[in-house]
Amino acid sequence: MIQSKMKWKFTYRNPEESSVGLPGVTPLTQQLLEKRGIYDAETADRFLKPSIDQLHDPMLMEGMDRAVARVKEAIASDQSILVFGDYDADGVTSTSVMVEALRKAGADCDFYIPNRFTEGYGPNKEAFQFAFDSGYALIITVDTGIAAMEEATFAKDLGIDLIITDHHEVQEVLPDAYAIIHPKTSGDYPFQELAGVGVAFKFAHALLGRFPKEFLDLVVIGTIADLVPLKGENRVLASVGLQAISHSNRPGIQALRKVCSIEGDMNEETIGFTIGPRLNAVGRLQDATPAVDLLLSEDLEEAEQIAAFINQLNQERQKIVAAIAKEAEEMVSVENGEAENVIVVAKEGWNPGVLGIVASKLVRQFDRPAIVLAIDEEKGEAKGSARSIDAFDLFANCMEIRHRFIHFGGHAQAAGMTLALDQIDDLRSDLISLAEEKLSDDDYQQVLDIETTVELEDISLKQIEEVNQLRPFGMGNPKPLFHLKHTPKEVRLIGSKKNHLKFQFQSQQSRVDGIAFGLGDLYQQISPQAPLDVVGELGINEWNGRKNLQVMIKDLSVKEWQLFDHRGSKHIEKNLIIPPNQTFAAVSFQGAEQAPFDVPVIQADTLDHGESFDGLLLIDLPERMSDMTELLSKLETRKVFACYHIQESTFLKTWPSRDHFKWFYGMLLKRGRFNLHEEADLLANRKGWDKSMVEFISEVFFELDFVRMKDGIITAESEPSQKDLRESSLYLQREEQLQIERTLYYSTYKELKSWFDQYMNQRSKQVKEEVTNGL
Repeated sequence: MIQSKMKWKFTYRNPEESSVGLPGVTPLTQQLLEKRGIYDAETADRFLKPSIDQLHDPMLMEGMDRAVARVKEAIASDQSILVFGDYDADGVTSTSVMVEALRKAGADCDFYIPNRFTEGYGPNKEAFQFAFDSGYALIITVDTGIAAMEEATFAKDLGIDLIITDHHEVQEVLPDAYAIIHPKTSGDYPFQELAGVGVAFKFAHALLGRFPKEFLDLVVIGTIADLVPLKGENRVLASVGLQAISHSNRPGIQALRKVCSIEGDMNEETIGFTIGPRLNAVGRLQDATPAVDLLLSEDLEEAEQIAAFINQLNQERQKIVAAIAKEAEEMVSVENGEAENVIVVAKEGWNPGVLGIVASKLVRQFDRPAIVLAIDEEKGEAKGSARSIDAFDLFANCMEIRHRFIHFGGHAQAAGMTLALDQIDDLRSDLISLAEEKLSDDDYQQVLDIETTVELEDISLKQIEEVNQLRPFGMGNPKPLFHLKHTPKEVRLIGSKKNHLKFQFQSQQSRVDGIAFGLGDLYQQISPQAPLDVVGELGINEWNGRKNLQVMIKDLSVKEWQLFDHRGSKHIEKNLIIPPNQTFAAVSFQGAEQAPFDVPVIQADTLDHGESFDGLLLIDLPERMSDMTELLSKLETRKVFACYHIQESTFLKTWPSRDHFKWFYGMLLKRGRFNLHEEADLLANRKGWDKSMVEFISEVFFELDFVRMKDGIITAESEPSQKDLRESSLYLQREEQLQIERTLYYSTYKELKSWFDQYMNQRSKQVKEEVTNGL
């Protein structure tokens, strides 16, 4: 048995239970749509066929008319405009869109992105002072600014008009700006979940007075990389944006394609795992200006040079993340196999630019909200990032203790913060208390929301293409997860570090490969022919022109008990790993005191009924089969390891038939005597028997009083008693040993598993009956 690491949520209905049929939609697609709250034909059509006519009028956004008028006034009066952006992928694409739109409108403009390390996140007074000294009359923020209360007042005092465009969570008080363009401050705007680049795109649309399709290749990057829900307008922008970026002639996009070796059309995974991380890497390690320069470049050669530099930064970023993540993991306080309810780790010297990635890694590993802080002893401050689990709203909970922070902002699942060093321990305590108050144990286990259960034979190219109608997948529209139960034909370790699993599931009609990244530690916990339950994403792996069906496994379990066959192995220590926090015991029938592992050895006859172990190692064979069946009836265990071997085999020796006994007795009657010491070898050679068989027949006859035996001389009794061979205890013992070896040692794995099943299943049934009867 292997317990799933995550919580599997089966909430689907059978397709025939759907309330209404959607025209032109298969039962599977209808089921997927209903899981997303789509029940009518019109909504389904809009979801499956996103188009720009589904986008809302940007002028519905509060402050848009005032902001557009101010920009046009600046253009008319030759006032310089500064675009103030952010250093992540959403921020640099927002900056690029706004700068390009302003220039197309005829504005004199430039951009400014604060340095993460020297200025921190968001607008700051020094930057605004620089803008004033440089002659800028208007500042437009993109993807930032909604929390800049003091900075907005400072800009106003300087005489600079400030237009804030942002999408981050709105705090109690809004900045005193010339105009604020934010979906969540616009009661009349139908969609509130736009990314920063989506808001900038809306501004560009309103400013230019037309739909600026030339920016869609930038909009899709920020929208997907910032992990906003891919529904409503975001779904439209991502969908049409993927088409645009796949055919974009923008030099910066072409250069990224080349350095990332991207061929063919891009999808949301290309953006999320290839393009986005590289643009993010620039601002994580240094000033993010090169990322904007890349996207705005009109020269391919220049763009390729910048893209190569950015790719190099990304490789450096990966090394830094790995080093910090390792240190952070070692600092996490773990008791009884579980971390604290909220993880807060801090250290001097950590790069603040990558701490969000490290926090995400901690969340995935420990299933806990995580805050990772870099300590600045000189300033007496700690600055960092936080990531959370679904059940814990970081923004809302941190706002309850807002007084702990110098700066704070973000979303429900991600946030950034600065606080004094003496507040770190109090922050940890406060958040742990909030988590204890609001969360249950189940909340700390990641949930896999399963779309449906599929049979291996049902997985096909057609089905996967049908699922792909729901793309692009992402937040708010997760890639569908399917449940499959099947016994793999093959299981093997893959990857340079052998830390991934590859399964081959096969039936007469279908073959599907299963890939489980990061689950290599389960390899030795999966027994042959174990029926696996897996949950994963269906996909197609294309290699050398061939398309193979595959399931990308997120989690797996084995619900039945498992048998591991190490019979006769001389190197069992190398093939058996005992998982931590599990109770294992070695059982001996022969009085052995040591096992080949550091586990307690228990004598079979001392075990009590109802004892439970995660794993049971059988290190030798019983003298009676009933001893084994009695042991299995006593115990509750998930795994049985057959680790025994035989020094001298009975099974491999010739077993005498009744004809053998009859012939030997006839020979004695005919000859009168037989010298066992001198003639046993001769007889064995002449008859093709084993010498031990001659000795065994002689001993059985002696026990049954058929012969007399003295000093190796055997003579037949003149009047032997009438007895059956099975009245000989020696004969029965040999017969019993033969059965034990045949059943428990020389059987195939399938035969051995089948024999154990009789008693393991009987024990499971007994336990269920006891539970049912309230015992």
